Amino acid sequence: MHLVQIVRGDERRVAVVREPELVLVREEMSVLALARRALKEDRALTELTRSLLSADTLPYDDVYAGQSAWKLLPPIDAAGDPRRVMVSGTGLTHLGSARDRQSMHVKDEAQMTDSMRMFEWGRQQGRPAEGAVGIAPEWFHKGDGSLVRGPSAALEIPGHAEDGGEEAEVAAIYLIADDGTPWRLGMAAGNEFSDHVFERRNYLNLAGSKLRTCSVGPELVVGAEFRDVAGHVRVLRGGEVLWEKEISTGEENMCHSLANLEHHHFKFVGHRQPGTVHIHFMGADCLSYGDGVRLEAGDVTEVQFENFGRALRNVIAKDKPVTAPVRVRSME
Repeated sequence: MHLVQIVRGDERRVAVVREPELVLVREEMSVLALARRALKEDRALTELTRSLLSADTLPYDDVYAGQSAWKLLPPIDAAGDPRRVMVSGTGLTHLGSARDRQSMHVKDEAQMTDSMRMFEWGRQQGRPAEGAVGIAPEWFHKGDGSLVRGPSAALEIPGHAEDGGEEAEVAAIYLIADDGTPWRLGMAAGNEFSDHVFERRNYLNLAGSKLRTCSVGPELVVGAEFRDVAGHVRVLRGGEVLWEKEISTGEENMCHSLANLEHHHFKFVGHRQPGTVHIHFMGADCLSYGDGVRLEAGDVTEVQFENFGRALRNVIAKDKPVTAPVRVRSME
């Protein structure tokens, strides 16, 4: 089942994708509300959603193209409280990501970097047997829900940043139940978006390079298959394709299993706070930056994965340069 969230003025709705239409859901106005109700009633999310389908439909083409009064939102949010959403991710999960990270920091491929060491550890111990715990992956915090952008929205390069580059990934979406149990609602196409120039200066800049906007959607795929997922990413400039590449994700293309990634995210008590939503990026296979592309304002990124619905498109924007330090005032 593929779910989208849409908005028209102050009115919100959830809809199920039944190409070429969107079928509106009754009673619950957000995916989060649907998920909470499913937990409360001890029902599968898909079963509950089907029971609430209305007879009302919208042409998906019009909504997707921005030609409708209804606009696409990210497929998950926290009902007006973005602080209840944690956005994070794991890196060095794919062979391509390790190769690109290695090339950022050394010219001699024979020299083993910390990045490659972590990747090798994951390759050796990242897919433990059922019931066992594997080695921890690289992990990063990206921000809260205020940084999540929906389809067609702008991804901003901050005024203090040195660059902005797309990272085409699948993002897993979770809700923490009242008893602290993490529940995976589904997965969505994502653009994790980072500052690769800043990171390249020193690996320890990785954390700061991630603190910026990102995007997921347009569709939340409930019960998504994540074994071997083929995708396509491209960058358009002036309406023409500037760069594109076929990509692969899913467990068969990763050195860590999904279960191991999830354990190492939710082993922290602070990541199991009841009522919180988690958007967790699963790592990228390739970057346009690795091929020498520098995104500019007005460029459009497009990320699409097979069986994940329509492509996630975002335009690149640039904030005004930061020319003065942030001033902190004393309360004395």
